[in-house]
Amino acid sequence: MPKSAVYSGKETFQFDRELTEVTFAKGVTSIDDEAFRECLSLAAITIPDSVTTIGDGAFWGCSSLASITIPDTVMKIGTGAFRFCSSLAAITIPDSMTVIGSYAFNGCSSLATITIPDTVVMIIDGAFMNCSSLAAITIPDGVTKIDNYAFEGCSSLAAITIPDGVTTIGQSVFCGCSSLAAITIPDSVTTIGKRAFQECSSLTAITIPDGVRIIGENAFAGCSSLTTITIPDSVTTIGFGALQNCSSLTAITIPDGVTTIGDYAFIRCSSLTAITIPDGVTMISEGAFYCCFNLAAITIPDGVTMIGNEAFRGCISLTAITIPDGVTKIGEHAFRECSSLAAITIPDSVTWLSHSTFYRCSSLARLSLSPAVSVGTDCFIHCTVLISAAADHNMSTVKDLLNSRWHRIRERVTVLSCLKTLFTDQKKRKRQDGGEAQTLGVTATRKRLPKVMWRVILEFL
Repeated sequence: MPKSAVYSGKETFQFDRELTEVTFAKGVTSIDDEAFRECLSLAAITIPDSVTTIGDGAFWGCSSLASITIPDTVMKIGTGAFRFCSSLAAITIPDSMTVIGSYAFNGCSSLATITIPDTVVMIIDGAFMNCSSLAAITIPDGVTKIDNYAFEGCSSLAAITIPDGVTTIGQSVFCGCSSLAAITIPDSVTTIGKRAFQECSSLTAITIPDGVRIIGENAFAGCSSLTTITIPDSVTTIGFGALQNCSSLTAITIPDGVTTIGDYAFIRCSSLTAITIPDGVTMISEGAFYCCFNLAAITIPDGVTMIGNEAFRGCISLTAITIPDGVTKIGEHAFRECSSLAAITIPDSVTWLSHSTFYRCSSLARLSLSPAVSVGTDCFIHCTVLISAAADHNMSTVKDLLNSRWHRIRERVTVLSCLKTLFTDQKKRKRQDGGEAQTLGVTATRKRLPKVMWRVILEFL
């Protein structure tokens, strides 16, 4: 049966799943925190003109609430006030509001229309997060800050205009807005937060305004349709994973002012064919160009002193690269699986080549480096052409560096020969015994082999 109640400002009806209708006593000025939380049958409500405050979580989880009228007298909508009101389709925020509270409409998955008045100056954390039916919204000119997570997960949002007064686009503001195809960032913006546009998979082009100095971590990660991005001269730092998985990005110009390219900044930018790193950069960070499959050419500036772990790993189209004289260390797996890399010169300044630096560089035929260089384990494993070149041209330095590899190959040949002999003996014994001999088997074979041989078998076979 339908159930109605009168709210005087003191009662709490939270978790009352039968409540369908509410009237307000005369003179009520506020709705308490969680007053109607998870009243699952409450479908409509009209808030009287006397109310000035809607408390935190006041209507949290009222999943049947499809209509609500908020009067102009309301000056505050609390944290999560209408969170998870999944049937709410439209709402008008009154002119009396200046700030939309954090997570106020988070998870209102049916909310398709919302009107924000010109009086609002700030949209706080997660205000419209996961409003998956919201297709368009106009942010008033008075807004100066769009806070963290404000529109995260608004997967139907196809267009939005950011006003000229906004200075900060917070963390994850448009993260997961997979329908957003275009956006203009005004010149007033100076900060783009972490993951601000992450997984905006329909975004094709973007221009970053001149005032921005830092492109935050993962800011455009997963923007798989992004073909063009303009980075201004004001930018000094490209953060961790800033453009990772931007698989349609074919070219990018990094301005001269950039001094830091974060770890994995361009990982899996699989369409990127060429890039120029500015002179101010002193280190190629870990995984910076990992799996940029089509990257055929890159210029490393003279100021670089270190190439980080996995910096160019999996760049299978990279045919040549010049390492400047100032580099002192090349990290682990730095050029691993660069299968088209045919030649490389290691400058005398390099004192250490790390573990698996050139692992599976199967086209590497020409290598120049000082005999004083220390070489990590497996540095040239599976560089089959280079091994051949070392043998054919008596390149003693290279042979010395590859000594462990030659030793492993000799071990493998020895093991295979040993196995062949053992199993040949087994067949002979069976013939001699008229087929009655006990099968040798792996267990018996293992007893006849030294432990070191079995380690080699497990690694190579």
